This record gives sequence, C-alpha cells and structure tokens, in this order.
Amino acid sequence: MKKSLFVSYGICAVLFSGCVTSENAGTAGSVAGGVASSVASATGLGWAGSSAIGYGIQGATIATVAVLKKYEASEQQKAIAQARAEAYMEGLNAAQKQEVKKKRYIAVNTKKDDRIKGEKAVMVFDTKAEKIVGNDVYDVKDAPPKGSTAKFDTVTATYVGS
Repeated sequence: MKKSLFVSYGICAVLFSGCVTSENAGTAGSVAGGVASSVASATGLGWAGSSAIGYGIQGATIATVAVLKKYEASEQQKAIAQARAEAYMEGLNAAQKQEVKKKRYIAVNTKKDDRIKGEKAVMVFDTKAEKIVGNDVYDVKDAPPKGSTAKFDTVTATYVGS
C-alpha cells in the first residue's frame, strides 16, 4: 500500500480526535475511525481493509484527562490502588488479561484525601510488573469513561476505575 494512504489515515485521526475530552472520547474515536475508514474505502482498499483501518484509528483515540495536580501518594493510597488493580486483574478471564497486558498500564481509583479537589484520585498500575507505577496520585477533575485510554504524565493507561 502506498505511503500516502497511511499519511491520509493519520491526518484523519489527528483532525477528528484532536479535541478529545473525557466526555467525548467515544464519539471522537468513532468519528475519527469512520472518516479514516471512508477515506480508505474511497482509495479502493476494499471493505475488510478499510474497516480494519477504521477500527484501528477508533481504538487509538486518547481521552484528555484534566489533572488538577499530582501529589506524592500516601501509603494507604498506594495500598488501596494496588489492591484494586489486583482485584480488577483477577476478575478478568485469560483472554482479557492478555489484552490488558498488551496495553500494559491501567489507571485505578484510590482513596481521596484532603488534597484532592477533583472527582477522583487516580494511580497507574503496570500489569506486567504487577505493581503501582511510581509514587504519584493524580487529582483528576473528571474521571475518563471506563475503558478509555488516557495519558498520565508519560504513561498511557486504560482507565478501569475502582
């Protein structure tokens, strides 16, 4: 396939997913995926190829998370986040675990304390190392939709909640 087609798909993804927030991540991903699929189909790629590209773009949309502030996590916050992440992983079947581990990181809620002013206190868990990443708790204004992908500093994680 020509390099210019891949560039077109990437441009579609950027144009239609650039203004993603936690509230519209699903819609933006669907629009970006639909447009990329249409462009691919118009270039003669065919149904299977254009659908694959559309779904790939849709899944690549990342929600923007409004992190009000980042704090050093307390021992209690770390323990709660660790326990919630482990419980989440234990609740998955083998195929689901494999998919989650491919993405590597999940974001879980932890206990809010007096410092947290937003809706949620969130920490990131590494599914391969099976431990919390770093020592940071994120004060999140609005939690992203469960199952969406969000960026916390340099780590992209799937938000799973509690």
